Amino acid sequence: MNNSVIKNADMSHEMQKRALAIGMDSVRKYELEKDIADHLKKEFDTRYGPTWHCIKFVLKVQSHEQLSLSSLLCASLFTVDQYSVTHEPDSFIYFYVEKYAVLLYKSG
Repeated sequence: MNNSVIKNADMSHEMQKRALAIGMDSVRKYELEKDIADHLKKEFDTRYGPTWHCIKFVLKVQSHEQLSLSSLLCASLFTVDQYSVTHEPDSFIYFYVEKYAVLLYKSG
């Protein structure tokens, strides 16, 4: 998965691998950003029980080392390495896939 990078995670290694795989699959299957996030959320709801939340941002990427976040949603709430969400134990991942930053977590 050379087009994905995990930035932070609180979940099993197996769940992390699953999130990256589903993330890559979503990017290949769907063109609309909303559909990409919905697919990830629904897959995790099905596999690991509800209620998962997925927030996806578009990145302006020259390289994974040099990123500047251009958010479609919640620009004032999240920056590349600064975020705060309440999540259940072992159910959080923040990663980059292709040109997207993805925050996936379980809460509620």
